[in-house]
Amino acid sequence: MSIEELLCLIKSPVSKAEKKLIVDAFEYAKNKHVDQKRNSGEPYFMHSIEVAKNCANLGMDIETIVAAILHDTLEDTDATEDEIRDQFGENILFLVEGVTKLGKLRYQGQERHVESLRKFFMAMAQDIRVMIIKMADRLHNVQTLEYVKLEKQKRIALETIEVHAALAGRLGMEKLKGLLEDYSFPFAYPDEYKKTQKIMDEIVPETQKVVTYAHQAVQKVLDDFDLVNTEVESRVKHTYSTYKKLIKYKMNTEQVYDIVALRIVTKDITDCYQVLGLIHMLWKPIPKRIKDFIALPKPNGYQSLHTTVITEHGIVEIQIRTEQMHAEAEMGIASHFMYKEKSTQKKGITNTNKKFSWLDELKELREVVNNPSNFIEELHFDFFKDRIFVFTPQGDVIDLPEGASPVDFAYAVHTEIGNTISSARVNKNIAPLGAHLNNGDIVEIVTGKNAHPSSKWLEYAKTGFAKRKIKSYLEEKKIY
Repeated sequence: MSIEELLCLIKSPVSKAEKKLIVDAFEYAKNKHVDQKRNSGEPYFMHSIEVAKNCANLGMDIETIVAAILHDTLEDTDATEDEIRDQFGENILFLVEGVTKLGKLRYQGQERHVESLRKFFMAMAQDIRVMIIKMADRLHNVQTLEYVKLEKQKRIALETIEVHAALAGRLGMEKLKGLLEDYSFPFAYPDEYKKTQKIMDEIVPETQKVVTYAHQAVQKVLDDFDLVNTEVESRVKHTYSTYKKLIKYKMNTEQVYDIVALRIVTKDITDCYQVLGLIHMLWKPIPKRIKDFIALPKPNGYQSLHTTVITEHGIVEIQIRTEQMHAEAEMGIASHFMYKEKSTQKKGITNTNKKFSWLDELKELREVVNNPSNFIEELHFDFFKDRIFVFTPQGDVIDLPEGASPVDFAYAVHTEIGNTISSARVNKNIAPLGAHLNNGDIVEIVTGKNAHPSSKWLEYAKTGFAKRKIKSYLEEKKIY
C-alpha cells in the first residue's frame, strides 16, 4: 500500500500542506504500529490505511482522513496526546481521542454494550466525523470477519446491520449502508444469505437483458431530444436489501422489480422531469409506482424520481436524479457536511444542520433512564424505525417514526405546543391524541391556556423525545 493509492482516492484537490500532513501521518502510524499484526496475519498498519481509504471513498475532508490513519495510535501504541497535538494539530487530536474513547469499553454484557452504544451516539452528536471514522473502521472489520473467532462473528454482524448500517441509512449514506449490510449478511443470517444469493444468481442475468434493452431505448430517445449531458447506467441491488424486499413480498420474486434497475443522472432538476416525460412517452408506467422524491425528499434527504414501466421485454424500474442528488444519495451527510474552515459556505452549514436536525436529539440520550433494554428500545424507535412525513396546516414537513401520534407531532414542532395540547385534527377530522399517524397526514394541534400534560399522555406518546418532555413537565409541576 503506497501513499499515492490513498491520495488518488481523495475527491477534493489536495494542497502541498495537506499532502505533507497525510504523508507525515502515514509514516507516524506505520512506525507506531510496527510489528503489530491483525488476526489475518497482515500488518496492523494496513487496517489503519484501509479505514483512511474508506473515509476517502466517502468524500471526507483531509482532517478526517488523517485522523483515520491515526485512529488506533493512542489506544494500541505508545503514542501520546501531546505528540499528536504537536505534529497534527488540535482538531485531529480531538477526532482521534473521540474514536479512542469509543473503543475503551468492550461489549461484555448488555449494560456495557449499551454504555458503548451510548458513548457512540454522544460522540456523534458532538462531531459527526468521529462517527464516520468509526463507521469506516467497522466497515473494514466486517470486510475481514472471516478472521474473527466464530463465536464473535454473528454478534458483530448483527450489531453492524441493526445499528451501524441503520445509522448510515438514517444519514443518507446509502453506499456505506449497503456495504455494511452485504459484508455482514453471510455471518448474521447464513441460511437466508444463501437463499437470497441463489435467487439473485437466477434472476439477475435475465433481468439484466431487459434492462440492457431499456438502456438502449432510453439512450436513443435522449439523443433524439439532445439531452447530451445525461448519463444512463444500470445498477444491481445490494444482496441484503434484496432479501428485505423479498421478505416484504413473501419471497414472491415477481413482485420485486428493482433487483436490476436503470439509473439516469442529469445536470439539473428540469432535465429530470423532462426525462421522466420521455420515458412515459416510450412505455406505460405502473400505477402507484411513480414516486417524486425530488418534490418530497425522504427524511434522510434522499432525492430522486422513481418510475416502474412495462417495456416490450419486461418490467423495469428507472431512477432519475441530478449529479448532486446522486452524490448525496451515495454519500449522504458526508457529501455536504461543511467544516468550520469553509466560512464562505455558511448557508450549506445551515441547510445541512436543518436536514439532520434530529442529530441534536441524540444529545438528550444522556438523560435516558438507566435500564439498558429501554435505551435500545428507544434508540430503535426514535432513530432507526421507518420514517413518515407528516404536514402542518402551513405545509411544513415534520419527520417522525412510523407509529408516532399527534402528541409526538406536537412535541416535534415545539415543546410549548406539546405542553399545551388541547385537541388534534388529522386531515381536518378530530383525532385521539394517541392515534397512529400515517405518511402524508396533515395534523393540526389545537392548544389551550389551561391545557397541560397528564400521566395519560405518556401512553399516547411513542417517541422517547416526547415522553421525556412530558415526564419533565410532570416532575416540575409535581403532577403524579
